[in-house]
Amino acid sequence: MNSISDAVTTVNRPEKILQFGEGNFLRAFVDWMVDITNEKTDFNGNVVLVQPLDRGLADMINGQKGLYTTVLRGIQEGKAVEEFRPITSVSRCLDPYSQHAEYMQCAENPDLRFIISNTTEAGIAYNAEDKADDAPQSSFPGKVCAFLYRRFIHFKGDSAKGLIIIPCELIDKNGDKLKEIVLRYAQEWKLDDEFTAWVENSCAFCNSLVDRIVPGYPREEAEALCEKLGYKDNLLDAAEIFHLWVIETDKDYSSEFPLAQAGLNVIWTKDMSFYRTRKVRILNGAHTMSVPAAFLYGLDTVEGCIKDGLVISFMKKGIFEEIIPSMDGSADELRQYANDVLERFANPYIKHMLLSITLNSVSKYKTRVLPSLIGYMKKEKKLPPALTFSLAALIAFYNGTEIANAEMAGTRDGSAYPIKDDLPVLERFASLYKETGPVSADPEAAAKKLSRAVLSAADWWGEDLTAYEGLESAVAGNLQTIWSSGMKAAIEGAVKGF
Repeated sequence: MNSISDAVTTVNRPEKILQFGEGNFLRAFVDWMVDITNEKTDFNGNVVLVQPLDRGLADMINGQKGLYTTVLRGIQEGKAVEEFRPITSVSRCLDPYSQHAEYMQCAENPDLRFIISNTTEAGIAYNAEDKADDAPQSSFPGKVCAFLYRRFIHFKGDSAKGLIIIPCELIDKNGDKLKEIVLRYAQEWKLDDEFTAWVENSCAFCNSLVDRIVPGYPREEAEALCEKLGYKDNLLDAAEIFHLWVIETDKDYSSEFPLAQAGLNVIWTKDMSFYRTRKVRILNGAHTMSVPAAFLYGLDTVEGCIKDGLVISFMKKGIFEEIIPSMDGSADELRQYANDVLERFANPYIKHMLLSITLNSVSKYKTRVLPSLIGYMKKEKKLPPALTFSLAALIAFYNGTEIANAEMAGTRDGSAYPIKDDLPVLERFASLYKETGPVSADPEAAAKKLSRAVLSAADWWGEDLTAYEGLESAVAGNLQTIWSSGMKAAIEGAVKGF
């Protein structure tokens, strides 16, 4: 069977977008949108991808000349819908660790106008070790600062060569946060004051919100799908039909980036707070509160969670009785959105693996679930049973002591599973579990020790969670039940409440 690069013609266009992140999500979301925009408007721009870590998909993407196929499937108006689209909007993928000079040359491209990113919630973070002459810097904001400085120097501070930066990381005010760290590096690296002024006045850092469920490579169906397409594609990218991109900025750049004009569900707004809070705390929050428990219970996919009577009861309790009551806004509108989310979760065409959702669960929990947990406690003056339990399930999921290749090994029913997070997070959990010893020896003592250590980690949560009355003991009690009675009994207890 021929490769996609033999069957689909590449299209040479100006590289207008630099994209940090070559993973499934951006390729099935932003790059898919750019492809449609190229087809339906005069945008005429390609995306050059940047592999943000020293390991990634650059070789595979370049091996297919940037080409891949999106597989969109879902239910619309009661009918099954399936859409295949060969994506031609990606020109190449650069590895800044092995191709640093070529990567930095992109800063000198006069056609470049946008930087887009998705480096996970943990990606927009300051690293004191980053230096101006690193090749490249370790952190994503460090890379952006150095890249912008190269552009500033090359174009002699030309205000017309500023860039529009749209991060897609799922943290609050992602553009503002990225700009703050970039300017911090500029100051610490003693870069020109004129450069700082150029970043402030000529570059736009937009806050944004993305919404599409992207399971990614459909491994079990890949061979059959390639047969149907008539070519081999090692980068098939499966996603749901639904998509939403909300971009918050004082200036409307929709004419330069005519996504909405191409018929895409893209909203440019001066205030996206409602959209963000709704999506992060209900859709993403439902994922993060449920997945560690559901996986340890024995499930492997989101659809499996929806079909399992116990787990869906737990999810609904968390969403409708705890998350929504913790939020401001119309309860009816929030409930309708939540029902739509559960319908999207039940999409039979989307095999969304639970383990893929567990990536960086600690930072995800802080962003997606913790605001609801704390908000509920402050509003209702009591603990939310499901959300409190979800914190215990998170601790149980990170049960491992051996780390190799940036992964920690956990065990479910005698079989190993990978736990993926920032290395310091994995190392701290590994150290805690080593110090505690086998939890089966004394589940009560182990639960108390781990709950105190994890909840008091203010560097993870932004505050010491043991300060909330009753939370530490409730988490420890749930954790003890998980280890003593099993996850099924523990979830049943959470559904019944305290």
